[in-house]
Amino acid sequence: MEVNGIKKISAKERLAIERQKMPEQDPADRVKNFSEVNLGFTEHLAMLEAKRCLQCKEAKCIPGCPVMVNIPRFISLISEGRFAEAAESMLADNALPAITGRVCPQETQCEVRCIRGFKGAPVAIGYLERFIADWYYKNADKTKIQKAPPSGFSVAVIGSGPAGLTAAGELAMMGHDVTIFEALHYPGGVLVYGIPEFRLPKKIVEEEINRLKLLGVKIECNVVIGRTYTLSELREMFDAVFIGIGAGLPLFLNIPGENLKGVYSANEYLTRVNLMRAYEFPKSPTPVLKAKRVAVIGGGNVAMDAARTAKRMGAEESIIIYRRTRAEMPARAEEIHHAEEEGIKFEFLAAPLEILGDENNWVRGIRCQRMQLGEPDASGRRSPVPIPGSEFIFECDEVIVAIGTRANPLLTSTCPELKVNKKGYIEVDENGATNLPGVYAGGDIIRGAATVILAMGDGKKSARAIDKYLRELKLKKTE
Repeated sequence: MEVNGIKKISAKERLAIERQKMPEQDPADRVKNFSEVNLGFTEHLAMLEAKRCLQCKEAKCIPGCPVMVNIPRFISLISEGRFAEAAESMLADNALPAITGRVCPQETQCEVRCIRGFKGAPVAIGYLERFIADWYYKNADKTKIQKAPPSGFSVAVIGSGPAGLTAAGELAMMGHDVTIFEALHYPGGVLVYGIPEFRLPKKIVEEEINRLKLLGVKIECNVVIGRTYTLSELREMFDAVFIGIGAGLPLFLNIPGENLKGVYSANEYLTRVNLMRAYEFPKSPTPVLKAKRVAVIGGGNVAMDAARTAKRMGAEESIIIYRRTRAEMPARAEEIHHAEEEGIKFEFLAAPLEILGDENNWVRGIRCQRMQLGEPDASGRRSPVPIPGSEFIFECDEVIVAIGTRANPLLTSTCPELKVNKKGYIEVDENGATNLPGVYAGGDIIRGAATVILAMGDGKKSARAIDKYLRELKLKKTE
């Protein structure tokens, strides 16, 4: 059957279509370069995958998305080849679709709720999101993005990571004058310093940021709030402030030997390679240690990124040491799968006790202890329990610690009136409002290290709350 020249298919025909596989670089080739692993859908594959969507009347996938993208709508438009309209639909809901389409854990959020997944594979929502975002950047002149007229209000956004960029984009669309203050010399936050080129090309982040600039968002780099300006000064300069500074202070194991040469935090290691482009050394002036046998401690996405990066930097062996089993790893399933394909090895049920050095204080190994799993902890994962008498030496010449991060106190220590919890994270209400009027916060600085999309959800929610606050402020001024 055809409607307006477009062939409509039945639910039975949709169910007969299998999930389309994402084209990707061969593992043997990609471990030798920093080019993107996933290559993206063609128009044919995208339309075919989009036709698998059942267009549920009550779409369970939407509430699974922290930024509440109208998933059935943009997928339906893709299935009909109406890419410009699909892009407009996506951009109305999501400020950074080319990024979330690459790094968002769709398998535990929107896709896990997809009806198709109950009897087979869910619709590849993330792949389709990436497809339409990439299509947009090649065809931006074919789309129309609506922006509200100027409101007369100004908003300062502290931090240009996913929370800050999302808040800035949403506020700009609402007509507010937005300025982002970024501490580093390049905008993007964790998107540029933390996530490797082979997962999220910096060109993609740059394109997303450039689109926000076209909306009128201004970005000032090399501005450290707490040093260049205080939060109190920003409150005087702007009508509202959003804090999205992340949680970039790395955690360490607090075991002997962490001060040896050859020990990196994952933050430093990935920043050197990603933002400072150490993988292009000596073309880039930033060096990074290249070791033969690298041990990465941790089991999250950052640990996967570090291990896969080390392999690309020339390590003969790159091994992840994790105190639980594969089943408990918090990293995305796709990242673990890609790591395995690339020859990354795993040392499960092992906990470091001491990092060992040679006579020149260079790393030579890690003294570890075998673990077994006990009862579940607060996260729902089974707790690792030491096995007495099970110590062993793991030989390596570089250690990367990837066990998480915490809040950097630089901003909050210079604004004692801003309420924080005992861990140093900013306290906010359900709308992202802090205890200070007109000051909002979101992302890792309110909850600790989490996902890009959760930070974006905070940015979007806070932007709406800020808009409401400013509109009410305008009404009070006119009364």
